[in-house]
Amino acid sequence: MHHPIRLLVLAAVAACALAHAPAQAQSQTVKLGYIYYDPHSKTNGITGIGIPPGADADVKGAGTLLFTYEVEVKPNVGVEFVLGLPPKIKAVATGPLAFLGEVLEARNVAPTVLVNYHFGSAGDTWRPYLGFGLNYTHFTNISTPYGWDVKLTDSAGMAVQAGMDYAISKQWGLYASVARVDVRTKLVATGATVLQSTIDFRPWTYSFGASYKF
Repeated sequence: MHHPIRLLVLAAVAACALAHAPAQAQSQTVKLGYIYYDPHSKTNGITGIGIPPGADADVKGAGTLLFTYEVEVKPNVGVEFVLGLPPKIKAVATGPLAFLGEVLEARNVAPTVLVNYHFGSAGDTWRPYLGFGLNYTHFTNISTPYGWDVKLTDSAGMAVQAGMDYAISKQWGLYASVARVDVRTKLVATGATVLQSTIDFRPWTYSFGASYKF
């Protein structure tokens, strides 16, 4: 198991263990919602024999279902595990190869563990929070209409978020959050020639949904 994955697994296990420590864990919260993945991608260009200068690609945004589980480890502090149904990410060619249109499609599995600080008190109707943690992104179901064999390396990076919880009742609530995640990958596409690029996705994510506290 890769080292970043071990860190995520250990953090999730620690959160579950803390949930069963009455002296520390005050509450647990599950959230189900929608997340929009909005990349602001930047690359070092696409290089390879026969590839004209200025060839590049632009990554498009995607939305998906999001699940969140958070354990309060002490007043105002929680450990949160976040995982979305892998969204379908698409890339289109730009520059002199723009006529190729969509050149790549993939899904990204991106578990994230965050430590959140919740402002205010447990009984407040509105509670803003800030979080900081680690994201691990693995790309799967990679395909292209041009028959290339495409590989995308995994990515591990930091994640930060800001959000707001709204309490409808003691158990039920609504939430919204925005996050910035570090996601970088190296692309190698093998076909008639070998294409290479390094992609910095620089994504912002926007999520909202319902929460249940117990």
